[in-house]
Amino acid sequence: MTQRLPQPCHARRLFLLLALIRVMHAPALVGADESPRPNIVFILADDLGWQDVGFAGSRLIDTPHLDRLAREGVVFSQAYASAPNCAPTRACLLSGQVTPRHRVFTVVDARHDPGQPGHKILSTPSEAALPDATDTVAEVLKRAGYATALVGMWNLGRGRSGPGAPAGQGFDLYLNPKHLGFEQDAYRDDDGRDLTAVMTDEAVKFIGQNRKQPFFLYFAPHAVHGPFDPPPDLLRKYRDRQTDDKGVNPAYAATVEQLDLQIGRLMRQLEEWDLARNTLVVFTSDNGGDSGSVAPLRGGKGTLYEGGLRVPMIAAWPGRIAPAAQSARIALHMDLYATICEAAGVRPGPAIDGRSILPTLRGETQPEVARDLFWMRREGGTKYRGQDYYAVRRGPWKMLHNSPFEPLQLFNLDQDPLEQRDLMASEPKVAQELTAALQLHLQQAGAVPWQQPQPTNSSTTKPSTIRRKK
Repeated sequence: MTQRLPQPCHARRLFLLLALIRVMHAPALVGADESPRPNIVFILADDLGWQDVGFAGSRLIDTPHLDRLAREGVVFSQAYASAPNCAPTRACLLSGQVTPRHRVFTVVDARHDPGQPGHKILSTPSEAALPDATDTVAEVLKRAGYATALVGMWNLGRGRSGPGAPAGQGFDLYLNPKHLGFEQDAYRDDDGRDLTAVMTDEAVKFIGQNRKQPFFLYFAPHAVHGPFDPPPDLLRKYRDRQTDDKGVNPAYAATVEQLDLQIGRLMRQLEEWDLARNTLVVFTSDNGGDSGSVAPLRGGKGTLYEGGLRVPMIAAWPGRIAPAAQSARIALHMDLYATICEAAGVRPGPAIDGRSILPTLRGETQPEVARDLFWMRREGGTKYRGQDYYAVRRGPWKMLHNSPFEPLQLFNLDQDPLEQRDLMASEPKVAQELTAALQLHLQQAGAVPWQQPQPTNSSTTKPSTIRRKK
């Protein structure tokens, strides 16, 4: 007895039913086309000055691989860190949120808790880690089927496991210098291996193991944070150039070039595995560089002047975004969360403050949307007397409070990008409006008002308890 084949109408119904089941169980995608979801490589240098790379204007430090990446993508001339130091910047990047939302205001150290002896001013308590309820960009991508890895610096709490550790915040793989056999702040181990090169080895290994599926690599090398210990041949090269006489430390310059060489190695591997055309690569720095390397901008790392906030930034995606483009659009680190999610076709977490800049990357006209930009940073230790720092920018106007013992300052960045002419007295209406906006922001953030004296009998204020993920 022969078996009858399904009738065409029955076959079509079965096909549609199976297709519906697949859609119901697929990750939430928005605006995705038929091309494969892109891989994401996000590279975050540490303490790199905004002009210490060739594509941003350096004539003293060789960065040919980053310069090539710049020719293949978009360079942002007004890229800003979301904070002027390490931990809060990384929290903003991973969460897409302003600092008051995640409340990581500084690198937490018990010696810096508010109310310590020697603190003249009462400062705002800071969390050491992201709230466990944070829906990080890594978690969003992981739910959408991405393999995820952090190779490098976390700096958002201690420990390799637990809800607040990288594994609890969406990363399948986490490798920091200690895991790779390096002591804290050391660029070399007992065998003479170079830390940046070893980290790159691990990054390449992760890509190789996951190149058959979409992956998200967060590559956060220790470079170019001091103390420096660059390869001897590169150090000799920059000593011969006498860059120290021109304001650039030869050891720093050699460390920058070593980072560039390793990024070049990573990019070549993407090309060899035929992954480059389906990989969005973003490169930037966590904050401004040392005051000696950000000239002519005012300030440097840790300050809210332009030198502490302006960073180099490239986004490249061959064939998908505009090559050799320059954008003067203001781009904040926290905007990268929304940008990555849109590129991957996935919905971001429910509570983000950043805005996608993907249309700008594609060469489309993307008008600036009016928004006030806020920065807040807390410092500790007797040297800084536990002070808080604040800044707000509205259009060309920027007002900042860089010390509790100094008055507010107001600058017009269009006319005075080096922040030399304080306009607080000559622009009272602007000053009043920005002061009110900043005070409201601080009130909503639960921050300590500026110039709040520390009670003589105050005890150390501990960070608040964070709700754990269920």
